[in-house]
Amino acid sequence: MEYIDFGSNKTKVSKVVLGLMRIPELRDDKSKIIELLNTAHDLGINFLDIADCYTKGFAETLLGDVFNTDKSLRDKFFLQTKCGIRKDAEPTIYDFSKDYIVKCAEDSLKRMNTDHIDCLLLHRPDVLMEPEEVGEAFNKLKAEGKVLNFGVSNMNPYQMQLLQSGLDCEICANQVQMSVCHTPMIDSGINVNMANDPAIMRDGGILEYCRLHKITVQAWSVMQYGFFKGVFVGSPLYLKLNEVLNRIAEEQNVTATAVAIAWVLRYPGLMQAVIGTTKPHRVAESAKATDVKLSKHQWYEIYMAAGNSLP
Repeated sequence: MEYIDFGSNKTKVSKVVLGLMRIPELRDDKSKIIELLNTAHDLGINFLDIADCYTKGFAETLLGDVFNTDKSLRDKFFLQTKCGIRKDAEPTIYDFSKDYIVKCAEDSLKRMNTDHIDCLLLHRPDVLMEPEEVGEAFNKLKAEGKVLNFGVSNMNPYQMQLLQSGLDCEICANQVQMSVCHTPMIDSGINVNMANDPAIMRDGGILEYCRLHKITVQAWSVMQYGFFKGVFVGSPLYLKLNEVLNRIAEEQNVTATAVAIAWVLRYPGLMQAVIGTTKPHRVAESAKATDVKLSKHQWYEIYMAAGNSLP
């Protein structure tokens, strides 16, 4: 496993992150959740990602039950959760108000049976946010030792810059969708000034902004195509891509899954890949991604095998 320096304290965290959105699927046998966490830790993964809105808090509650059952587990991991998506009212809205951020963090602490959150992300952009109000919430939570680091999710550079204007701390991470089959952040940079659809900049230059400001990019849905449409490894929709992934996997004695994640991590800068599996053997496959060394030629070959082209 490879590690990066994360946040103000430069904590060593794994490039592969275990996402826990799906652990409610294991609710009938919590020992499987414990096995999942222990497997990840044994493989060098020391970073957990969750959110308060996953099954309306139930995923966090399950994690808290596990921490209560095996009290050694909490201290083994860097724990990140997210807030800001309000599912307590109809319709669902996004809310970055001070009182709501503080309440979300405190509720997450209780559900997860922990005294601190290592990193808190604002989940999806609240267009009505007041940066200074967010800053007050962050300052309160940090001063009380309840949250150690702060970041965002699914924000473009100007949104991050606007938010940063009201903060006393640095934004340390931005969690965004990225996989070899979801590449709009890359396409526009390759097709600059071209009169084609890939040239359209939909994200405002997230990768470049984060790299310039030393903000960690956390890629989610690293094995998916579309918006949760399915896994591309083994899919008949991506025959050429799988041919290339399988060839490189065989050359490096890993699986196509490891190669696909390695493709994401190959981007220069501070990169992490969030995996969402609940199966220990899939965690083991994914952890080997940092053992894969892709050349520039291989990276571009994978990119084009996914259906992209260079101008």
